[in-house]
Amino acid sequence: MTVILDSNRQEYMAESLRREQTDKYLVDGNDFIPDREIHALLDAAKPDPEYIRDILKKSLAIQTLEPAEMAALLQVEDDQLLAEMAEAAIKTKHFVYDNRIVTFAPLYMSNLCVNRCAYCGFSTESQNVQRRKLSMDEVRSETNVLAGKIGHKRLIVVYGEHPSTSTEYIADTITNVYDVKAPTRHGFGQIRRVNVNAAPLPVEDLKHLHEVGIGTYQVFQETYHKETYREVHPAGTIKGDYRWRLYCMHRALEAGVDDVGMGALFGLYNWKFDALALLYHARELEARYNIGPHTLSFPRIEPACDSLLARNPNDLLTDRQFKKLIIVLRLSVPYSGMIITARENRATRDECIPLGCTQTDASSRIGIGSYSDVYTDQEEARQQFILGDTRSLEELVVDLAKQGVITSFCTAGYRCGRTGGCIMDMLKTGKEGTFCKLNAVLTFREWLDDFASPESLAICEPVIQKEIEGVRAMVKPEFFEKFEGYYKRICSGERDLYF
Repeated sequence: MTVILDSNRQEYMAESLRREQTDKYLVDGNDFIPDREIHALLDAAKPDPEYIRDILKKSLAIQTLEPAEMAALLQVEDDQLLAEMAEAAIKTKHFVYDNRIVTFAPLYMSNLCVNRCAYCGFSTESQNVQRRKLSMDEVRSETNVLAGKIGHKRLIVVYGEHPSTSTEYIADTITNVYDVKAPTRHGFGQIRRVNVNAAPLPVEDLKHLHEVGIGTYQVFQETYHKETYREVHPAGTIKGDYRWRLYCMHRALEAGVDDVGMGALFGLYNWKFDALALLYHARELEARYNIGPHTLSFPRIEPACDSLLARNPNDLLTDRQFKKLIIVLRLSVPYSGMIITARENRATRDECIPLGCTQTDASSRIGIGSYSDVYTDQEEARQQFILGDTRSLEELVVDLAKQGVITSFCTAGYRCGRTGGCIMDMLKTGKEGTFCKLNAVLTFREWLDDFASPESLAICEPVIQKEIEGVRAMVKPEFFEKFEGYYKRICSGERDLYF
């Protein structure tokens, strides 16, 4: 276990927090989250049926909603209107992203952390956590399992905030993940996209990560409510600086990292407030950079080692509220990808994925080194929180196939330059959905041939054949001929062909 002394902690904070990179964005000394205005909008919102239906038309046209419009959706309680909202959310998702779910796996690199977040098992005050970071040999070993035995093509790599997991360490782990080529039935498996969940970093550090191939840079504000933020993130810690975290997406975009992922940890404060604040954040990025969040996440707080708050959240959503949250986020920021994770139990994920979610994890293990060092039950002392759904990737793929949904392992857009403003334009016009369908079929064929059991293959084959017919109906004959050629080459053992 690596220990950091208080004197070293203060030095680390001084080096890490560069307020000139935050203060320059303030307007008259204020940030873009107006607490009073958000509460006032929620109090004043009137969910008139005709007004709600007009809002739904705007969502279906893939236009970001105004805060007052989202507030109205959040206040809807009528079952008929909620059903209409759900239908619009499903249509919006299909227009932008087509009929597929992208899968990924979390890979925890370290649980060393200098922060004292009241809800987190990695808090420096947690006495029972088994702390360590992965060596580069261990990073490669974990990646071999994920790419060679399970079949993942994309990861979200996760780090605590600590001097020993500096930007150089993050860069080295990313490089080592990309370098792994793991044997499979027909060649090799490889991680093609490494998204990063890490501390808010300075512009200079983010430029370095951009150079080594960082995917989406993901940082959650946890809660946007300033008073609650102060309560759960004690002063004297890096994470206690609200604005350093709030403006990390600005710094990322300034550094050239043009895919960013945002979220809130629901249960810390009123869920409607934090949902509306996410919209303010998205609109701020759109207004300043013409680039909104590539993904939105909405995890609910789960039990964590040595955390009383995680076991007794301030304002945890009910399942009904959680489903409504997903619907409203899909309608409010209609171009954004939406991630539902294995924090949720199996039934909840199965019910919520069709409502607008585009990404989810599978075969997830969140202990340090837990893909190689397999343990039967979840161990609280090894994990940041307790998972709700421990299905394998194959089990999830089959369950989605039974619903007629194709699993996509596509990472093509990032490598073709369809990121940042380009991807925003293509998502809003529905053009990206065409590429999604093509590449979903090609990558699904890869995965089925390399990893699926005969039983799984029998269930999934009709889905992929239906999607192929959908491609035939969607594109011109000469383009379908090229697509069909790629498909046949993959069936013959080639890999990583994409549009």
